[in-house]
Amino acid sequence: MTDVRTRPEAEITAHQPACGGTGSSRRVVLAGASALGVGCLLAACGTDTAGAGSNGANGGDFSNNPAPAGSKGPGDGEAGGGDSGGGGAALALVADIPEGGGVIKGDYVITQPASGTFKAFSKVCTHAGCDVSKVDAGVITCPCHNSTFSIEDGSPTGGPAKKALPETKVKVDGDNIVAA
Repeated sequence: MTDVRTRPEAEITAHQPACGGTGSSRRVVLAGASALGVGCLLAACGTDTAGAGSNGANGGDFSNNPAPAGSKGPGDGEAGGGDSGGGGAALALVADIPEGGGVIKGDYVITQPASGTFKAFSKVCTHAGCDVSKVDAGVITCPCHNSTFSIEDGSPTGGPAKKALPETKVKVDGDNIVAA
């Protein structure tokens, strides 16, 4: 057999990269670019877990440690006024809360388990962070996975939720229910 090489051996070795060929260098570049892309994607999709109270830093509306009642103003203006002088911001009107039931106002579920006794709980379900959607027959219900909570103490009464809704102390101030 005849050798069909047309260039001298020294010229062939001078044109080859030191890393052993273009195939492995392309693989290294593509692998690095892929890793960088995946890292950026994970950073963009991640959540802030810096600890309780980090709510709002990344624009999210779920918090394991909701702000105290009245810290965001008068319950989206639904209670008719704001601060009435004696306590925190008005969360609801006494007349709006049915005995044995409750309402969802602003960031809270405000209940009246017994005549003249008012309670306020976070409206964020402790199971998956959905907002509860109704209060009926002594039960607060989350629509996402049908978790239910007691209007008396916010404790879970059914569904997958295992932790009680966080409570915020409230009191009656004139016609308003305010943060205590």
